[in-house]
Amino acid sequence: MVLLGIAIIVAGFLLRFHPLLVILASAIVTGLAAGLDPLAIIAALGKAFNEARYVSIIWIVLPVVGLLEANGLQERARGLIGRMHGATVGRFLTGYLLLRQALAAVGLTSVAGHPQTVRPLVAPIAEAAAEAQAGELTGDEREEIKAWAAATDNIGLFFGEDIFLAIGSILLIKGLLEQYDIVLEPLQLSVWAIPTAIAAFLIHGFRLWRLDRRLKRGRGAKVA
Repeated sequence: MVLLGIAIIVAGFLLRFHPLLVILASAIVTGLAAGLDPLAIIAALGKAFNEARYVSIIWIVLPVVGLLEANGLQERARGLIGRMHGATVGRFLTGYLLLRQALAAVGLTSVAGHPQTVRPLVAPIAEAAAEAQAGELTGDEREEIKAWAAATDNIGLFFGEDIFLAIGSILLIKGLLEQYDIVLEPLQLSVWAIPTAIAAFLIHGFRLWRLDRRLKRGRGAKVA
């Protein structure tokens, strides 16, 4: 019965309900299924709010992003990329990938991200670059460009953060290896994460280059 919370999260995201409401409902149902009374559930939520401040961060970031968008942030971003000669989706996202990896490698994992960077800036700029390359985009093409922007952020963070010593994934790997009598220092794990990050950059950069070529061919087909 305690696992009902997971089912609520899956169903809520599939039905595209508000994420905060879905998570809150899942927490309440999980607590009730575990035998906690409503006051204990509220106390647990309050404790998490005071200790981790996750909820407060969300409520700070989202209004700021909304205010910037209401004052034309996306339009200015589109105008900026439109004035840059030679700008393409692949080149722009490759540059963002490099920036994301570099920031994550020094521990600045929260500087960029989906709500504060991809949604208001990276995705609109990528769409504008795609329009400059291929002309007017269909709805499916716009969604694909947004997906490329989100994927680039994920890859940059995932393969860049392991280079930083004091990150949870490094400590997790270290603890797991020690269970099998393999003792490694965090610095050793970080150093060996560098080739993986370089490989991820080259592979995803190649995929972005292929995206540019596909968009260029698409524009030629539309003109013809």
